[in-house]
Amino acid sequence: MASDLNWAIGGEAGDGIDSTGKIFAQALARAGRHVFTSKDFASRIRGGYTAYKVRTSVDRVESVVDRLDVLIALTERTIEENRDELVDGSVVIYDGERTSMQDVEIPDQSIGLSVPLQDLAEQAGGAIMRNVVALGAAAAVVDFPVDYLDEALVKRFGTKGEAIVANNREAARLGRDYVRGEFDIDTDYAIETTDADYVLLNGDEAIGMGAIAAGCRFYAGYPITPATDVMQYLTGRIEDFGGTVVQAEDELSAINMALGAARAGARSMTATSGPGIDLMTETIGLIATTETPLVIADVMRSGPSTGMPTKQEQGDLNQLLYGGHGEIPRFVLAPTTIAECFDRTVEAFNLAERYQVPVFLVSDLSMAVTEQTFPPERFDVDSVEIDRGKVAGPGYEESVADWTDADGHFQPHAVTDDGISPRAFPGTVDAAHMTTGLEHDERGHRTEAEDERVDQVDKRQHKVETAREREDLSWREFGDPDADTLVVSWGSNEGAIREALPELESRGIDVRVLTVPYLYPRPDLSGPIEAAERTVVVECNATGQLADVIEGDVLEEVDRIGKYTGVRFTADELADRIVERVMEVRA
Repeated sequence: MASDLNWAIGGEAGDGIDSTGKIFAQALARAGRHVFTSKDFASRIRGGYTAYKVRTSVDRVESVVDRLDVLIALTERTIEENRDELVDGSVVIYDGERTSMQDVEIPDQSIGLSVPLQDLAEQAGGAIMRNVVALGAAAAVVDFPVDYLDEALVKRFGTKGEAIVANNREAARLGRDYVRGEFDIDTDYAIETTDADYVLLNGDEAIGMGAIAAGCRFYAGYPITPATDVMQYLTGRIEDFGGTVVQAEDELSAINMALGAARAGARSMTATSGPGIDLMTETIGLIATTETPLVIADVMRSGPSTGMPTKQEQGDLNQLLYGGHGEIPRFVLAPTTIAECFDRTVEAFNLAERYQVPVFLVSDLSMAVTEQTFPPERFDVDSVEIDRGKVAGPGYEESVADWTDADGHFQPHAVTDDGISPRAFPGTVDAAHMTTGLEHDERGHRTEAEDERVDQVDKRQHKVETAREREDLSWREFGDPDADTLVVSWGSNEGAIREALPELESRGIDVRVLTVPYLYPRPDLSGPIEAAERTVVVECNATGQLADVIEGDVLEEVDRIGKYTGVRFTADELADRIVERVMEVRA
């Protein structure tokens, strides 16, 4: 029996591929199985190939692999797109009665099951349910009880009425019964169920959950792939906690609304993708010079320009580290797992207020749209600690009087040893003040005095140096700590690297792996790099942006493994490329 099952459905955009895949993923989670999904979709409403893949096991899964065990092909192109992933014994379910599928060629090593999906769906109440018929057929192939589909069908169609739910349940059972009655197939696929309890969520949802847990009470955003799900998650939820979501007319409005809310004292954020970051850049400078805490999530996609909106890339690092005119202190956090999206979001809000800087929270398309299972206790909202930083006023640690000059004026930009000035929220007695995007003095009044200019630039930059002293400014490490080969990565590559380790070990290559969630300020990697014979940096871009940064830090050349096809790394692929690179060095 296979240790895991790899299932996919593919067709045209607009055919309900995403909802069908999510129904199956939710059913598997309710059956106590781990799930890891991936999506391939075109940037159009209808037309263009789209697919939803599900990898499932009773053990934790963290990556996609180059193998499909069951494929539901709604179009002939689906088979062509996935032909290289079909292995000996793969099962392809298709509707051979449809004109477009009558002459379809199933690869020799695969088992083709022609199921009248549309006819069976019409028997259940409507041709639109052919995808659910296909789910029932796939359940029969892998011996998965269709009862587990029922709850997922209720979640998906419950608002449309009991009759619609009942029709879909019937459709699933018709698909199951047809396969059982018409085919005598012998496969190694059998889905074991457990009593485990899992939640299923993607990276955007984890960011939204983290924002609510962190006390975010204002979100402004403009819809953009692949960041829109952050806003969608918050809408209808943040209101229960006294918060507000505003869909702005564009990205400039969104970040300026968020800035205004932050100045008023609310924990505030926005989320966008690369093109939106471009538009927001001028305001990011204003955020920094006014010392306003704000969280900006960048869910990266392929660029430049409009690029490939629905494809994977990690190409925004240089923009996030260096974007903007002048010298802008900022923090850049990059979660390396879906679960860590929750943790780093909470941390981003705390850092923003503690250091009064813009904080970039960097995700990418693969992490954003991938759904993965977790035990509910993984996200312990009650244990979240909120640090609002240096705030002056009644009920806070700082006294307004302590930050008032000899003339009785509050100093919101006072020069301090750690670079962090006190904040005072609007309405605080005796703390009225102004702040301008022009260079200013300690009271916030504009100035061109040389000494005051130097003092303010130095104090703002000193926040970054203060933050470098944090004990938690580190990396996550796994693999062999004594290995000669060091692999460094960031973002969503971690799962694929983890799952590549057993394959590397079987081929005689031990590696030490560091994944870095703090990109600015970042931990000192010189020690691990000096201890290794070779360092390989893995990232999804063409130029090796993190590799460039590391070389600048340690003044030592590192090797690079990049990918910029628009598709994430798989564990198999990474194992091959690391082996190839190590062998080149050895030769």
